[in-house]
Amino acid sequence: MHTGKVKKVVRERGFGFISDTDGREVFFHQSSLVDVQFDALKEEQKVQFEIENSPKGPRAINVSVVKEETAA
Repeated sequence: MHTGKVKKVVRERGFGFISDTDGREVFFHQSSLVDVQFDALKEEQKVQFEIENSPKGPRAINVSVVKEETAA
């Protein structure tokens, strides 16, 4: 499982890009989201995901928001 932050969301086209902690930019499609609505995603939001190879290069699948832990 990889982690990163949402870099850009292209709402009118239904996709976006994630900045992986490894420094690469990974494409994602709204159909790859798990337990989060596409319209609720924000830039700089922490996410976790898997990467699969596609004809156009790597893409993120099973994208979910990382829940921020609160200090007690």
